[in-house]
Amino acid sequence: MGGTTSQASSSADLMVDLIISLDGYASAEGWPGWWGLEGPEYLAWLEQEGEKGYTFLLGATTYRVLSGMSEEAAAGNSEFSRDEGAALTGLDAVPKLVFSSTLQGPLTWPNSELVTGDAVEAVREMKRTGTRPLSTLGSLSLCRSLVTAGLVDRFRLVVFPVITGRTGRERIYDGYPDVALEMVDSRTFDGRLQLLEYVPTVLNGPPAAGTG
Repeated sequence: MGGTTSQASSSADLMVDLIISLDGYASAEGWPGWWGLEGPEYLAWLEQEGEKGYTFLLGATTYRVLSGMSEEAAAGNSEFSRDEGAALTGLDAVPKLVFSSTLQGPLTWPNSELVTGDAVEAVREMKRTGTRPLSTLGSLSLCRSLVTAGLVDRFRLVVFPVITGRTGRERIYDGYPDVALEMVDSRTFDGRLQLLEYVPTVLNGPPAAGTG
């Protein structure tokens, strides 16, 4: 019979926050960002989320991508709509912790702090002593490590209605442990994107028969 790893109470709750295709990919070759399906309701919600006092956690790859996109949006790059640009440049003002052994400080993206030590132990300490809520930003490997360590209080997905069986890249759940999910919130954006929010419990093994 498989046991469970319970989430301990914390003054600094941690949320893993991911966007995902219906078949479990974070991106797809040749497709635009957000699979081209972001709408005004979703983008406005992203801006609102950025104002909720989170400290965002991200790895080096996500840092490079998003800081570059934010810089381009601030320069008025016509590739981005007004709503997209506002969502990207809004990230400049929020505190961000970047976990990397390859980047060198000081980081150029405003309000970004480099953390070079073990990410799991650093986040464990932040949850123990911190007061601000924590949320991941992209960074699939970091998310996987935090889920596996049992540090995640909320697991939130925005599911985009596409199947990218031929072009999908970055399979999100590869390497994850088994996880039981209790739904605590859901909503729809722009009539097509589905938000699903869960409380996760990492399982040591399959649950006993009849306990599901």
